[in-house]
This record gives sequence, structure tokens and C-alpha cells, in this order.
Amino acid sequence: MKLDKTLLDKYNQAVPRYTSYPPANFFTEEKDKDVYSKMIKQSNSTSPQNLAFYIHIPFCKQICYYCGCNAHKMHKNTDVESYIKAVKKEINLIIPLLNKNRKISQIHFGGGTPNAIGAHYLKEIIDLLSANFAFIDKPEIAIECHPALLDFQYIDELSNAGFNRFSLGIQDFNSDVLSSVNRLPSALPVEDLVAYLRSKPSTIGVNLDFIYGLPGQTVDSFSQSIKRAIGIQPDRLVTFSYAHVPWLKKHQEILQKKGLPTSEEKMAIFDKTTALMTNAGYLPIGFDHFAQPNDELSIALSSKQLHRNFQGYCTRRTTGQVYAFGISGISQLECGYFQNTKDIDKYLSFIENDILPIEKSIIINSEQNITKKVINQIMCNQYIHWKSIADESNITINDLKSIVNYNVIKLQEMQDDGLLEFDQHHIAATETGKVLIRNIAALFDPMYKAEENRYSKTV
Repeated sequence: MKLDKTLLDKYNQAVPRYTSYPPANFFTEEKDKDVYSKMIKQSNSTSPQNLAFYIHIPFCKQICYYCGCNAHKMHKNTDVESYIKAVKKEINLIIPLLNKNRKISQIHFGGGTPNAIGAHYLKEIIDLLSANFAFIDKPEIAIECHPALLDFQYIDELSNAGFNRFSLGIQDFNSDVLSSVNRLPSALPVEDLVAYLRSKPSTIGVNLDFIYGLPGQTVDSFSQSIKRAIGIQPDRLVTFSYAHVPWLKKHQEILQKKGLPTSEEKMAIFDKTTALMTNAGYLPIGFDHFAQPNDELSIALSSKQLHRNFQGYCTRRTTGQVYAFGISGISQLECGYFQNTKDIDKYLSFIENDILPIEKSIIINSEQNITKKVINQIMCNQYIHWKSIADESNITINDLKSIVNYNVIKLQEMQDDGLLEFDQHHIAATETGKVLIRNIAALFDPMYKAEENRYSKTV
């Protein structure tokens, strides 16, 4: 799929990623620590009923220059021990607030680099959660792994701990590119790691993650990485567009000095990657995922039941309201979002004093909740059926369209540009529109204002 330069120049804007609605930049300081406790109790009587847990492990052996996550270089093991002890205590503060009849559908460890620490620490957290709640059938227990820190023994330990989905952060197979962004290459051949992961009976999926838009990457060089990845046949492959936000992450300025690909070059990389993946039989999921046709994400997309949270695309079966632990973790409840402090010292101090470490939050009002449904539908399923959402929200179609600032003139403009097709009943993104799906979503966001140094650009 080729985006001509005119369209690229027009739509390559600073737009939210819409992993949540309202986006995280609308979160405000939360001084009343009891609000979160009240909202957790309230969440027991709202849908979805499944429990999804996110645990943030911030430690890394070294910081990659492209990193936009809340990551900290690991200095000594006592730092890890203190942190894990605090995370378990935070979990114990939350457990009494949750209905014990609810079941766990997902546990996700992100970072940082979760596999930078001993696997026994991760097992302790899973054991704590599983001792207090039952699981749904075939839950997803996932971990993001840096392949430079992964060997067969560690995989054995992860498998014994209960992990069944593994995301390997490859980023690029090109050693020169990895060196330029301060990332270590895989310690073992990725082919061998994936084969060993798949030898475990409990494994339900292996994902490979890549980033395009880094210094030194070209269409040809990145294509070589993707061809190698296709040969490995992961269940899912993710191609993240590098989000350049040096006003938030100072270390990214290093990459700017090295020279970043232009928007046209990034688009060419994306086009070639999409062609390679689809020709190999993978289905595009959202704007940055590819999955095998028999994968749950592909099946969910075909029935327009795909969902998304801060951890990425997911299915309705495996997601739930998300309760996050550790620094910077964001809990995603039906009533709102609650983010922990990003500062480790503050976090440890709060937990030591039995205080939930909430630093920012936003309570979602009824109109924002309706807008969230609309944006989730277009972001995940590239489709909006107005009557379905109106019926689900118990309002009229006219009221629904009014809430999301439905604008026929702007829709017509996007249709003329080939991004979507629409009538009074529905909106469907075209192949071109799927690449610019964030722009389409922004059309229904009453809170959105195009501002530099607030969001990353579409491409």
C-alpha cells in the first residue's frame, strides 16, 4: 500500500496513539489516594468482569536510545529485591478490594526488561495472584523479553513459573543498527530461542517485536530482518513506528544527531514490510501488528471483536479491567484510569507506609465513555456501526454523533482522499485509511487539538 507524498504531508500529524481514551496526557494529579480504592470496589460491579493484571519491571542492563518507557539501569540486586517486595505488598493492598469470584484472564509483565531480573521474582508475583484468584480457561500469562538476556535455562524457569506467551524484543536483526541505538543483540540465535519456547507444552504464542524509523535503517536492510522473521514463523509480529519524543525522553536526542529516516523513508519501510508479511500469509491487525490467520487476534478482527489496552491488541476473551502494579503502571477501569508514580523512591516510600502510589488519574464521564467506544471500534476493527454503539450506550444515533462531533464535511474530505468510506449508518477505513487510522480516530475526539511536542507523529 503506497501513500503518495501529498497524503503523507497532509496527514503526518501529531496524533494520540489512542491506547486509552482519554489519552494519558489528560491525566491530572491525584491527591486523594482513597479515590482509587473506591473505584476498585466499584469495578467489581462493572464489565468486563475478568481480571487483567499488569506488572511493571523497570530494570534494564542498559538503556536503549530509542526507549520511551519508564526504564532504569539496574545497579545492584538489592534494588530488585526491594522493588519486588514493594510490588507484592502493593498487590496485597489491592487484593482485599477485589471480588474473589472474579477470574484472571491475563497477567502481563512489561518494562523495562522483565527478564533482566531473576525468574524466581516473577514467579513469586504470579504465585501470589494465583493463590487469591482462579483463572479462566487458557489465560494469557505474558512477558516481554530482551533476547540478549535469554537462554534455555531462563526459558525453563519462565515456563515453570506459568508464562505461556513470550514477546521477544528483536527491534532489528542488523547488528550495526542495534549498536547505533545502544541495544545488545540476541545472545543465542533467535531461531533456536523460538524453537525452544515452542517445545514447551504450555506455550500458546511467541511474538517478535521490531521498530522501524531508527538511524541506519533502509527499506532493504529492514526487509532482510523481516524476511528472517518470517522464516522463524512467529504467531504474531509487531512493527512499531519509532516514536520520537525527545521533549519527554532526553536520551532520544542522541538518535536525532545520528540521523533519523524521513517520513517518506519510514512509509516506504512500512509498505515493504506490509507486503512481505501479507504475502507470507499474515493478516494485518490494527496499524502495527500482524498475526497468523488462526491466531486469536485474527479471529477477533474477523468478527469485529478486537480490543486494545496499554499492553497492545487483545481479545475480549483475554482482556478485562486492568489493575497495574509497580512504578508508572496504569490501571484501566471502566470508570477511569489511575497511574502510579514514576519515581522508584516515592513508590517504595508510599508502599512502606501502606499508601497506594497513585500519582495521576482521570475519571471518565458518560460522554467520554461513549467516545471511548467509538474510538476503540475504529482503532481496533477499522469500522464503526453507529446503531450498534448507540444501542449499547442506550442513546439515539443522533445523540451519539453529537457527542463525538460527527462532521460530514471532514468525513467527505477523508473519503475523497481515499481514507474511508461512509454513509449515515457506518464508517469503514480503506487500506490507505488503516495506515492513518489514528487520524480517522482523532476525527471523533472532541478533546483533540493538533499540537507539536504533545504526541508522536502518525508516521
